[in-house]
Formats: sequence, structure tokens, C-alpha cells
Amino acid sequence: MSRTVSKVAPGWWDYTTLDTAILNDAARLDEHDLMQLARPGFQVSFYESLEDFYLAEALEYIQAWKQATPSRPAGICGPIGPTEQLPLVARIVNALELDLRNAHFWGMDEWVEHGQPVPITHPLSFARADLEMCFNRIEPALRMPASNLHFPTGDLDAYSRSYDAVRCMVMQGGQGEVKHWAFNDPPQRKGPYQEAPPSPAEYRSLKTRIVDLHPMTVIQNARTSGGGNVSMVPLQAASVGPVETWKAEKVSIWQAGMHDNPFGMRLTALMISRRVPDAAVPMSLLADHPNVHFHYYRKGLGRVEAEMH
Repeated sequence: MSRTVSKVAPGWWDYTTLDTAILNDAARLDEHDLMQLARPGFQVSFYESLEDFYLAEALEYIQAWKQATPSRPAGICGPIGPTEQLPLVARIVNALELDLRNAHFWGMDEWVEHGQPVPITHPLSFARADLEMCFNRIEPALRMPASNLHFPTGDLDAYSRSYDAVRCMVMQGGQGEVKHWAFNDPPQRKGPYQEAPPSPAEYRSLKTRIVDLHPMTVIQNARTSGGGNVSMVPLQAASVGPVETWKAEKVSIWQAGMHDNPFGMRLTALMISRRVPDAAVPMSLLADHPNVHFHYYRKGLGRVEAEMH
């Protein structure tokens, strides 16, 4: 039976092309149900305050970096979205006087314009945000060498190979409205994917690359980062891929209710728990990763019901 056409972007795959049964099941989940979705390899946690939520997220950086040694360097891959944890990371490093000379950091993604990653001077540059909100706030004597900061710019193959040279303890991220981590968006509905999205195995073979962004992603980033000015948001980005993600010892997804909606935060947890990977919902592919942890701010979870405003 053929898949339905997307309700929001007919030329693309996305979660609106799923069977209505799983969509309906996701909409019915409450907080208790979400907790029950945990299984071996998939953990679910709730936080009662945003302070606790973002502090716990920041501490993942510290815990990863504390494991770095001269003979076995280690690091964390982190997102822009959320960003509230980044200043906390710098503050904790400075307070603990944590020496980061053997620690590493990978930026998840970067915008692309005219086939090239945007420069650090671009107002939406992710590398710029990481530096200004975190790394430039760390005391100079404690900072990691510039060579230990890896951003998906320039030689993307070299960026990908760095995951073989250094242990990625955690790949941390948020979840976008199109149900992506980093910019692993669902593909366009064309060519070999006219009737069905790529298989989970085919999608998981994707490395760090330049991707075309789903219209939902463009609109979301205009809302969260550009005051709604869609025209300023690039249509492409360089993104860490599933190949590198599966080299991370843990995938940690943080959802405060700012970037995805109540329905989406339920849907991906359900698909991961039930082991229903589908490339139209890229986050669901983490059903096959051995160590995934979803974190929710309880008050940000919201409800999935008709509510007129």
C-alpha cells in the first residue's frame, strides 16, 4: 500500500506520511506512559525545573571531558538548540579548574550557503555561538587546543575521521519539529524515494554531509533564531550523520518544549521504544542505537488535544 502525501510539504517525506495508527497512539501518551516506554538501551528522564534540566545537560560535558587522558582523549558532540547549557559548561569548567588539554568537542552542524559553510561572522553561525557562549568564556589556561574543536566545515571527511581517533562519549542534541537530530532531515520525495523513503539501513549509512533542509526546519529556525524572518535562514546545512552518531557511546536528547511540540516529543519516544525506525522520522532510527537517553522538562511536555487560542 502506498504511503500518504505529506500534509505540510508534498515534495518531502515527514512524520505526516506515517500510518495513522501510530500517530494516534502517540497523541494519547501522557507522562506516565512516556516513562513506561523505557527499555534496555532506551532511558527516559523527567526534570521538574529548567534550572535542573539545563544543569544536568551541562554536566554531560563535564562528565565526558573528565574521562579524557593523554593516551585516550575523549569528548562530546553538542548542539546549538538548546544553547542554555553552554554558559553553564564554561562556568563549571572554571570553577573546577578542569584542564581540557586532552578533551575534545564536536559541533553537530553548520549552515551552508552557496555550497560553502557560512563564516564565523554570519549572524546564525553555530560555531560562533559555541565559541561566544561557551569556549571563549573558559579561562585561557584551561581551554582545549583549537585543534580539539571540530566543526563540520571545510574537509567533512576529516571531521568524520576524527570520531575514529577520539572517543565520543556522548552525542547530545535536541529534537526539531521535523523530528531530526542535528540536521538529519527526512529526504525529498523524488527519484528512488518517490514511493517510499530510504530504508533505515540506507539512511544509517549516511556520513557527515551537506543536506537540503525540510521546509519545516527552515521555518522552525526562523522562529527560534531569526524572529520569524524565513528569508535569512539558509536552505542547506552541513550535518553530522548517522555513521558518526553510531560511533558515539551514548546519544542524549534534551527536550524542554522549545524546539518541538507536544505531539512530536511523544511520537519519537514511542517509535524508539517499539523499535519502529522510519526514515520519514529520522529520530526514530535511534531505535537501533544501543544507548539512547531522552530527557524531558516535565512542564514543557504539554498536551495533545484541541485547544483554541
